[in-house]
Amino acid sequence: MVLAAGRGMRMRPLTDHTPKPLLQVHGRPLMQWPMDALAAGGVTRFVVNTAWLGEQIGMHCRQWQARHPGVALQISDEGTDFGYALETAGGISRALPLLDEVFWVLAADVYAPGFAFDPQAVARFAAGDALAHLWLVPNPPHNPRGDFGLDAQGRALNGDGPDGTRLTYSTFGLYRRALFEPPWCDIHPGNPQGTAAPLAPLLRRAMDAGRVTASRFDGAWTDVGTPERLAELNATAPDM
Repeated sequence: MVLAAGRGMRMRPLTDHTPKPLLQVHGRPLMQWPMDALAAGGVTRFVVNTAWLGEQIGMHCRQWQARHPGVALQISDEGTDFGYALETAGGISRALPLLDEVFWVLAADVYAPGFAFDPQAVARFAAGDALAHLWLVPNPPHNPRGDFGLDAQGRALNGDGPDGTRLTYSTFGLYRRALFEPPWCDIHPGNPQGTAAPLAPLLRRAMDAGRVTASRFDGAWTDVGTPERLAELNATAPDM
């Protein structure tokens, strides 16, 4: 699932007429970088959620799909259905009927060209009992305190790691449907009521139960959250 429903308020005025996932990074729409990488990793079924300027994202996705025969792509149009974005947990719950038992989730506004969506990682995750597996990155300047700890056994922690530090959630993760069902999530599958809800509380609850694992990713990674970060990316040579 590619998360592409946000308004991108910090990117204004660039996002007043162009949705953030379609802003160009090194000649490609931002969301196309991970979608190309997912397809290269053998993923053949995609769900993209939309809200703000969703018709533009839908058009781009249809054009992208036409260049990738054998790929199925569905749009979860939160803007048309409810008139607003459902946040991360709400959006995933809305799309749950379209998703498999195990699925990737990633944000469309993150640039990490060296990240490989490895089918072996999917197989390892599916064989275990974790509800989620997250990829954590070194803390960027805009998030110096980080989000989650990581212990030596590869468990994500709702707090500091053994060394007293936390890492930043990259937005790349593998998830199990069960995390978005009771007792972990109280949103009805399919989210017919249009509940907007963040993902972090679900993850923290599962971390406290020892049900979230994680890996560290040290490759190039940028949360393209401001016009300045976008300009800085485009002013440097692309990381491949």
